[in-house]
Amino acid sequence: MARAENVPAAAVQRLSLYLRQLDFFQAHNRRTISSRQLGDPLGISDAQVRKDLAHFGQFGQAGVGYRVSELGPRLRQILGTDKTAPVVLVGFGNLGRALGAYHGFDKRGFEVAAVFDADPKKVGQSVPGIESARIRPMSDLPKVVAERDVRLGILAVPATAAQAAAETMVAAGIRGILNFAPVTLHVDADVAVASVDLAVQLEQLSFQIAGQA
Repeated sequence: MARAENVPAAAVQRLSLYLRQLDFFQAHNRRTISSRQLGDPLGISDAQVRKDLAHFGQFGQAGVGYRVSELGPRLRQILGTDKTAPVVLVGFGNLGRALGAYHGFDKRGFEVAAVFDADPKKVGQSVPGIESARIRPMSDLPKVVAERDVRLGILAVPATAAQAAAETMVAAGIRGILNFAPVTLHVDADVAVASVDLAVQLEQLSFQIAGQA
């Protein structure tokens, strides 16, 4: 299997799409599929599907295709989601509250292990959607990360607080950050950051439809 740094980021992103489609096929009792059947619903060519999967080994059989029950678990193993991974949520404002209540994480192999906020007024409050969880102070972050071996974190704080919060997460041992703050984070090169800026996404959509009016 190829080393992670040698695999194009776009190929890794498509693995998640393939996995979602495989889950759909399995739910509809499909046993085998071809690369074309896997790629077509996603707008991805069969050649691209084969090229993406080839980065990680040999899949499928000539004349048979891919076995849905085998390829799905294999992709989860490649993505590192074959076992439940604990995640910390930093920031419990409106967005953090919505993320904490989102049940899609556990379906994809992630568990929100703890929620943190720098506001003393929020500390100790219960977290809707997460049984028995209460908001913890940022000072507890290193302890929780160490005890639960947490490597992933979700950052949902205002832009002005994002850099400091990210540095605290990295210092505690977090190696991957899903950033919802509308700001570019500056962290160590070995820390992975994926940013989700909702306003930017809307701007892109606005551009695409601007000429249709």
